Amino acid sequence: MAISQGDRLPDAELIRMGAEGPETVSLAEMGRGKTIALFAVPGAYTPTCSSAHVPSFIRTKGDFAAKGVEEIVCVAVNDPFVMTAWGEATGATAAGLHMLSDADGAFTKALGLDFDAPPAGLHGRSKRYAMLVEDGTVKALHVEESPGVCETSAGESLLAEL
Repeated sequence: MAISQGDRLPDAELIRMGAEGPETVSLAEMGRGKTIALFAVPGAYTPTCSSAHVPSFIRTKGDFAAKGVEEIVCVAVNDPFVMTAWGEATGATAAGLHMLSDADGAFTKALGLDFDAPPAGLHGRSKRYAMLVEDGTVKALHVEESPGVCETSAGESLLAEL
């Protein structure tokens, strides 16, 4: 069963690149006592993810901050090396977005938001979604019907929830 509004996020250990290499990040600790915007993409460097989804959160970062959102987190079932390079290539890192790797897809599966698209070479990937999370509880959740569309999960759509 997929996560829904009002549910608590499952405990998750995601990965980012630190000064010494890959390091574990506790999503629970990152969001403790905070409001965060968390969005996920089917894959780094994929067309809609790079041209629409990440840019929508870069554009709206200041508006989210003005409404009390303290962190914006992007998650993908990719390795942390790819997420780091992609964050630099898109400007997401420079904008202050956290680019986190769900390398084995465990977080995505725990949310019930995983999918496969073999013709595109995507296996065990995340559905495209965006959510507002307050102190670990999902306050708003926008899941796209199709992985190639970024409408309800765009930064502007999620921002409208605040």
